[in-house]
Amino acid sequence: MSDTPGVLAGRVAVVTGASRGIGKGIALELGAAGATVYLTGRTVKAKQLPGTVAGAAAEVDALGGVGVPVICDHLYSSGVVKLFERVREEQGRLDILVNNVYDSPGSARWLGRKFWEIPPAAWDAGFDIGVRSHYVAAFYAAPLLIEARGLIVNISSPGAVRTMHNAVYGVGKAALDRMTAEMAHDLADTATAVSLWPGIVNTELLQLIPPGPDGRRLLTIPGEPTIDLATAETPRFTGRAVVALAADPDRNTRTGKAWKVADLAEFYGFSDLPD
Repeated sequence: MSDTPGVLAGRVAVVTGASRGIGKGIALELGAAGATVYLTGRTVKAKQLPGTVAGAAAEVDALGGVGVPVICDHLYSSGVVKLFERVREEQGRLDILVNNVYDSPGSARWLGRKFWEIPPAAWDAGFDIGVRSHYVAAFYAAPLLIEARGLIVNISSPGAVRTMHNAVYGVGKAALDRMTAEMAHDLADTATAVSLWPGIVNTELLQLIPPGPDGRRLLTIPGEPTIDLATAETPRFTGRAVVALAADPDRNTRTGKAWKVADLAEFYGFSDLPD
């Protein structure tokens, strides 16, 4: 359960890309805190990775929230328009937008590659889903969020400020953090916009890494330090950061900036789930 059960009762959230991974972890923690959560995703039936948008929504229900599954491909704006029209019609408000959707399985093939080894199509996919989709969701959500003096959370990464994974990844995250700053400037004191930087997160994708002879599961990316996944964060750790921000009446003091999830945990006093 969330460290703060019921603290978001009556609040309404949209979490994009919530069939699995960080998005699902965020949706679960919002639900455990009592929120109504609209979860978007494309997965109706699990294939390469476990998890569906309907299954994640059912888990939100089980934790005490209200999960609303929405099949939505964020590559196309038409579905996003319908999503926020539905939220206004059904709820009349929106308090939290979490822009999380990302082409993780598709981008994983390019980890550790030099820029000349990554085709322009990979750039297009990374920016369409990792940057443009966040702008589109925020564009259509903004009127509702302004009315509620709400919160936009863009899921980003330290790759915005240092070499990490590859050039496309880093430039995309830098663009996303800049977009956060511009959104915060435009929203001024009407709503809050922040970027969050999770650490290495033990998602379903990373859980495919088998244990080595010594029993450890190691993430190895060319040109980067090897990471023992026993030290990885759970997806719900980022969710607890979102809940803490949403519940903080002074959150606007953080607007326009990127925040490490671990630093927010220290400040707000929440912890990760046990292994």
